[in-house]
Parts: sequence; C-alpha cells; structure tokens
Amino acid sequence: MPDATLDDLLADFTFPQPYTMAAAAGTPASPGVHVVLDRGVVVYVGHTGNLRQRLRQHLSGNRGSSVLHDQVGQRLDRPGNAASAADIAGWLGRCEIRWQETDNPESAKESLVLALRPQFNRQVPKPRRVAPEGSA
Repeated sequence: MPDATLDDLLADFTFPQPYTMAAAAGTPASPGVHVVLDRGVVVYVGHTGNLRQRLRQHLSGNRGSSVLHDQVGQRLDRPGNAASAADIAGWLGRCEIRWQETDNPESAKESLVLALRPQFNRQVPKPRRVAPEGSA
C-alpha cells in the first residue's frame, strides 16, 4: 500500500490558517489534535483535551508549559541570547495551524507523528506490533 500523502493524512482537518491568537480563539474548546506547518511542512503535532486553550498556550506560554514553545525557542536561541516569548510567538505567527476535533486525540497524534516525524516532536512513538493471526 503506498504511503499516504500529507493531504490524505490531514483530509479531516481544518484548512490551514495563520497561527495567531485570533485563530486560536476561533478553535473549539474540545478534544482534538493540531498540526503546525512551516511553509507547508508539518513541524509539530500535538493533542489536547481543549484545543482553544492549548493553541493559546503554545503562543503565550513559556518553555516549561509547552514543548512546542520550548523547541521553537531552542531553534531561535543564539549564544548568550535566549529567544524571548515574543520572538517565539512571532515565529509561530509566520506558521500555519490546522486542527481536527476527535474523541481520541492521543491516538490521532501518535499516527501522525509516526507518519510525518515532525522536527519539534521530541519523541517518535514506536510502531505497534500486530500479532500474527492465530497467535494468542
């Protein structure tokens, strides 16, 4: 079976939009999975019980409250000069966000991370092994 394309993987997600506080405010306060795209490339996949709150947190939080915030900060840091929260929010503001509401966001995230291997996801889950038919 051929590998799924990005369009296939994100078929049930919203259309891309700039990752701003206004976009975050327009998301539902429900469970879901979200992707951050930099020039059309998925750089982060996250899951949450509250999309609106989590998307806001990535933009306005701190390095301890958001893996994405921390990873972008590390990318922007320079020797002797740590990237500020405004620098990080500015970089994210040049990206696009897409999301999908789902009752099983953790599984959806795991599948996307395995397929896409985004640069800002620290850990890539190991593929699940399927037991051969007839084994107990």
